[in-house]
Amino acid sequence: MRVVKVFSFLLTIYLVIKKKKSFLLLKPMGAKELKETITTLGASFVKLSQVLATRADFFDKEYLHELKELHDQLPPMSAAEFEKVYARAFREGAFLNFEKEAIASASIGQVHIAHTHTGQKVAVKLRREGIERRVRADIIIISLFNALFRPLFSNTTKNSIEAVVSEFAKMILQEVSLTQELRNLQKFASVYKDAGVRFPTPFVELCSDDALVMSYEEGFRFDDKESIFKHKIDFRSIIAKLVDFYTTQMLINGYFHADPHPGNLLVSKEGELILLDFGMVKTVPNNSRVAIIELIKAANEQDYERYIAASKKLGTVAYEAPISELAEFTSKMFEIFSNENLSSESMQQLAFEVLESTRGLPFKLPSDAIYILRVSAIVEGLGTTYIDNFNGIKDILPILQKNIPRALGAKESILETLMEEIKEIPFLAKDLKSAVKKISQNELQVELSLDQLEWIKRDFKESQKATAISFSLMLLGIFALLYDKELKVLAATLLAFGMARILYK
Repeated sequence: MRVVKVFSFLLTIYLVIKKKKSFLLLKPMGAKELKETITTLGASFVKLSQVLATRADFFDKEYLHELKELHDQLPPMSAAEFEKVYARAFREGAFLNFEKEAIASASIGQVHIAHTHTGQKVAVKLRREGIERRVRADIIIISLFNALFRPLFSNTTKNSIEAVVSEFAKMILQEVSLTQELRNLQKFASVYKDAGVRFPTPFVELCSDDALVMSYEEGFRFDDKESIFKHKIDFRSIIAKLVDFYTTQMLINGYFHADPHPGNLLVSKEGELILLDFGMVKTVPNNSRVAIIELIKAANEQDYERYIAASKKLGTVAYEAPISELAEFTSKMFEIFSNENLSSESMQQLAFEVLESTRGLPFKLPSDAIYILRVSAIVEGLGTTYIDNFNGIKDILPILQKNIPRALGAKESILETLMEEIKEIPFLAKDLKSAVKKISQNELQVELSLDQLEWIKRDFKESQKATAISFSLMLLGIFALLYDKELKVLAATLLAFGMARILYK
């Protein structure tokens, strides 16, 4: 039964992406039915769908809305499962008291309140019984079905889906290990200790792969507008702080929390941001970080051709994509989202109309970009909770632009920056000398990117395939003539067609 549901889920994804009404008389599920099926299938499919929900060019508005509304709130473990996990995680009498009823229950684990023997209130995250085994089985099923559907997609879409499945498998296996989450929390708290954001304090001696014990943090959910307005918390200030904090994470340190949904972001009565759940923490490679900085600079200057060139560096646009056509598309999207007179609904409607016209363009989703795009979409969504037409271009771009000097390593003062640049001069001189020497000795090498190599390989493969077909037609014509001279008309036709394919391809 589960395999049938998985097949229905993946078939629906395939048909929706391909804009097909049916496949072998099988029709896709509706948006709400798809969401219900995902929730029933559990952790792996919830996480996979959250990643897929970053692709506005893959899905219609109706499906995107349901996928973005998808929550992984599930019933808690049974009493027997709870007792089994608890007994494995803790020795008898580990806590002064422990509340067996979970206060939150998600796909990977559930959270309980307890008190230590010193009387401190703690949050205890317990991993679901058998979750790692189920996740591994799901990855095998998804990979098998992906291999089955793979030939039906275009090369660009095929590579994007491959990246989604690969990144999803890697991340969810890390997420089911609470020991890994403990390490993420410790490193994150150390790297961002001066960020003005609060993190839980772990009780390492009580933690294991089945349990994560942390200080209990009091606060309102980020989307709890009623409580935030009631306590007169400046919502514009906390949104600005959130955007600034994520700018620091992704552009400056290259180490970021990849799951900032409203349940993982709290706001204290004093207006302090509190970040929870460190199952998804990612590192941005330096080349991706530089590409994002170039994107921001090009966007701020409305240089759309350079924006597309930077997108190619990031890998979200295929190497062979037409720059002028995509620059025109980007210009239209910026025009929509920078219009302060449009409501969020109007913006979304206009954006989908533009996206419809570019569905055939070669957008990609490389593994490095998956969570960057996902976090950007979530942060933008959090902003719209309080500001109706809040969006990345009008509200986030100026903050990002302001942080570019820091992202590029500039110091607080001009003098410090100049001193740093002066220190680099000997190294630049050495590099220049080395380059001139290589040129004079005919040893200069050109380095191609992986995207360029992939495009050359694909282009060569297609060219070879076309040539092979042409020669096969010509050989078939010769064979027909040798077999029976009465077939000379057919032989001449095959020869002529084969030669025409070679001469006019």
